[in-house]
Amino acid sequence: MAHILIMPRQGNTVESCIITDWKVHEGDAVTAETTICEVETDKASFEVPAGAAGTVLKLLHASGDDVPVLQPIAVIGAAGEDWQGAVKGNGEQGKGANESSPTVKQADEGQKQQAAVTAPQPLVSDTLSISPRARKLAEKEALPLPVPGTGPGGRIIERDITAALQNRPPLTVAARAAGPRAVPAVGSGIGGRVTAADIAAGAAFTSPAGSPVQSPSPFSEEGAITETPVRGIRKIIADRMFTSLAETAQFTLNASAPALKLQELRARIKAGGEFADTFGLSKISINDLVLFAVARTLPRFPFMNALKTGDTIRTFERVHLAVAVDTPKGLMVPVIRNANLLSLARISSEAKRLAAACQGGTANPDELSGSTFTVTNLGSLGVSSFTPVINYPEVAILGVCNIEIKPVAMSPEVRFEPQIGFSLTINHQAVDGAPAARFLKALCEAVGNIDLLLAAG
Repeated sequence: MAHILIMPRQGNTVESCIITDWKVHEGDAVTAETTICEVETDKASFEVPAGAAGTVLKLLHASGDDVPVLQPIAVIGAAGEDWQGAVKGNGEQGKGANESSPTVKQADEGQKQQAAVTAPQPLVSDTLSISPRARKLAEKEALPLPVPGTGPGGRIIERDITAALQNRPPLTVAARAAGPRAVPAVGSGIGGRVTAADIAAGAAFTSPAGSPVQSPSPFSEEGAITETPVRGIRKIIADRMFTSLAETAQFTLNASAPALKLQELRARIKAGGEFADTFGLSKISINDLVLFAVARTLPRFPFMNALKTGDTIRTFERVHLAVAVDTPKGLMVPVIRNANLLSLARISSEAKRLAAACQGGTANPDELSGSTFTVTNLGSLGVSSFTPVINYPEVAILGVCNIEIKPVAMSPEVRFEPQIGFSLTINHQAVDGAPAARFLKALCEAVGNIDLLLAAG
């Protein structure tokens, strides 16, 4: 009997994965260990093995599709075997064996999806044949329908909506809120974005099918232009950043802390040689010392170590500290769990282990979720101040800036000393400015007296 390959669950918190690349084609012979495809979560990428030897009878999804976990993605069996019958038979067998089985239910859902391939039915509207995913995307982006459909029987599917959006200039939030409308070929907003005022003015509009009316470009055509589709992890990051800004009232405070003791302690550790190495301290960085200070300061301000979901704010006793990591695939935020209970050496080693796993693409999804507070560091790139975007639904994020020499008043003279900058962004829906400022002040004191903080444990 044919083997139905389902999308594996990549961690307890992962609900779906994006198929980034099929490694086989229909009709290819495979073994159980053959890599069928590569998939991505919002955090990492993985290879999916066939799980059984045979011939690839059917690939049930296209590259770029976002597939829920435990949904069928391919059918493998004997050459010439009826893959539709295999899917149907799997569903019937599952009902007889165990109607409550999640895998069987998902396989049955896959059967329903594949039935639409051979017998498409109009969805939602009276006459418009469109998939639910396509309709949802069109509504989200305020795209007028219909657009040309490339699905069975001319059905509009998600890639048709995506293609239409690529031919339409981007819209501001207010313009999208106006609902599906024809839009100008070029908007008056930043980067050519169409604003609500542009829609109200109503000039040089696109057709409902999404094909823009061409107008002379005010820009020179000299030089190459590269267009890169926003998909995979990059698209998920973009969506999450937008959601963070759209769902929260973000407010940033900037401060600086004395960095002299940070630098002196780091120099002493580096000079410690074998003695420092014995205690796992030889690779301690300035960032590690800041993470330690954050982990020890947060328990005194539990309202900062919290998540806001809907009308509920959840505060946590333990600090699960996320650390932003720059990777070839984009921003990732692995989590140091129970950071407030860890020593400096443990925080340092865990931060480095997680960063290496992210950069190598081997991080476990469970290591990339469940954070209660995030730290992002741009100081090594010379940034003196910035506005970090909250890792939603957390209520705050700390940006670590570079170390600069600044004048410090020390009566009766002014001295120039190193200062490390911090940019703290809060969700003003959950945290007020004054309490956040008190946390930032306490953190600056902890960093400025890092040797005493370490002595206190």
